[in-house]
Amino acid sequence: MPEIGRKLRELRARRSLGMRELAARSGVSHSAISLIERDRMSPSVDTLSALLAALGTTMSTFFGDLDSGVPYSPFYGAEELVEIGRADRVSYRLVGMNHPNRRMLLLCERYAPGAATETALSHVAEEAGIVVRGAVEVTVDGSTRVLNKGDAYYFDSRSPHRFRNVSDGVSEIISAVTPPSY
Repeated sequence: MPEIGRKLRELRARRSLGMRELAARSGVSHSAISLIERDRMSPSVDTLSALLAALGTTMSTFFGDLDSGVPYSPFYGAEELVEIGRADRVSYRLVGMNHPNRRMLLLCERYAPGAATETALSHVAEEAGIVVRGAVEVTVDGSTRVLNKGDAYYFDSRSPHRFRNVSDGVSEIISAVTPPSY
């Protein structure tokens, strides 16, 4: 999505923030922000979330007007799922990006061997998922459990949470978040 850098730069300019000030507020380095804004680096979901929080907005607002290139339909082919993560590490493929008035976030999450979310996440929502392939270590509010194929979770997303692939191969989760955070 090459529009992310441009949109982030425009949003920062509208807030009259310099890159260094945004870096201090978000905890993301000045050099990383520069690379993201020039579309030289794709931000992880965690990094983009930190930047947007520092800019006073959310993922759903930020992505709300991006054209997914897919006309609205109640059906989505695998190639129509929008990648909002990093396909090489932690992939988040979003179902229904262009669905009008979307009140749920449905994701197909894929974790490369050894991949993990960068930091513990926390946001106002409820989150549930089921492991459909591999094994994922899930930590919620300091409690950790390894979930295998068929195991599931459901928690209040305000509790800090983190995911890590502990299998030798790719692990996959189908998850839902409401209200949508992006």
